[in-house]
Amino acid sequence: MTRALAAWCMGIVAVLLLAPPASAQQTRAAEIAAAQAAKAEHLEPYQPTRAERIAARVKKQLVETPDGFYPWFDSVYSGGGFTLGGGYRRFYGDRTYWYTRGLLSAKAYKLVEFATESPGMSDGRVDVRAVVGWRDATQVAFYGVGGDTPPDAKTNFRMTQGYVGGEFRARGPGYTRLDFAIQYEDFSLEDGTGDSPAVDDVHTSATAPGLGASPEYLHLVWTGGIDWRQPGAGYARRGGLYSLAYEGYFDRDTTYTFDRVQGEVVQHVPLLRENWVLSFHGIARTTLDDDDEVPYFLLPGLGSGSTLRAYPSWRFRDRHSLLMSGEFRWIPSRQFLDVALFYDTGKVASRRADLDFSGLKHDWGIGVRFHGPTMTPLRIDVARGSEGFNIVFSGAAPF
Repeated sequence: MTRALAAWCMGIVAVLLLAPPASAQQTRAAEIAAAQAAKAEHLEPYQPTRAERIAARVKKQLVETPDGFYPWFDSVYSGGGFTLGGGYRRFYGDRTYWYTRGLLSAKAYKLVEFATESPGMSDGRVDVRAVVGWRDATQVAFYGVGGDTPPDAKTNFRMTQGYVGGEFRARGPGYTRLDFAIQYEDFSLEDGTGDSPAVDDVHTSATAPGLGASPEYLHLVWTGGIDWRQPGAGYARRGGLYSLAYEGYFDRDTTYTFDRVQGEVVQHVPLLRENWVLSFHGIARTTLDDDDEVPYFLLPGLGSGSTLRAYPSWRFRDRHSLLMSGEFRWIPSRQFLDVALFYDTGKVASRRADLDFSGLKHDWGIGVRFHGPTMTPLRIDVARGSEGFNIVFSGAAPF
């Protein structure tokens, strides 16, 4: 027997010695089958964790529209401070429901609404809403008219507004849309409740147009444009909005009748699978007729909220306004959190010809946004401008 043949024989012997017997293999297979059968007898439905249950409840209340009570995140009026609210909803058709809701802010601003709404009619292309409500803004700021008013010129007023009206939205081919709203609005102006002087203690009708008046309006709004923001207007990481709107305020006795036009552009540019987003916003408002008298409390304004965020609410007012904003957004969580660096610039002007790029106000800052798939219930921005720092708490996306 040669050495090669001997080695081959030794290998065969080793395999035979090391291989488990057939009876052992059958026993192991039987043990596995028995364990699987025992496990199958004790199967239970999956129990979500506490965090998963909380997330499901939040989604149901904030994203879906079930019957019953729900929280409401919004602003009564710019400058009202931190706001809490809630509502009650009841369906009375497949796509039709009524609701009542209210808000109360830290400065005692109040809003109460009762409405009925039918979204998604005509294969999802038509939304209809009717509403009646009442707003009370207890200490609205007024610094005077123009872009050069000093920061220590603050006065305030109280504005209550009753309103009733309807809204109609139609979506056309592609991303086109047409909105129409008609509303009767009854304004009442009086001295504010804040520490600042009352408007009529400092100003006259020459420096505060419409001072002393409490007009009633038929307010019409037509808006047309292209809106492909995704996932939606309440929270978007891609897409854009290009729109043009006409507003008509028709006073009962025509004294304070006026109309204006607004153009708005929004564009979101996602980067690297939406881990970062570049977002841009531009909006211009212009009063059409130079002879129309616009009451001081309805003049276009800039300051705080979603405009010049380093400046207090209504810091600048005049007949025409221009605003441009840019944000660099980081998306650490697509489910609930964004962080953004932002820059705002803009101005107000008494003449349309002065809506240029000279004399612009600026600010910059950082913000945190807690959001859902289609909405932003809490936004906190810290901004720095020429008059110092300002912190914004909002229940809506900046744009």
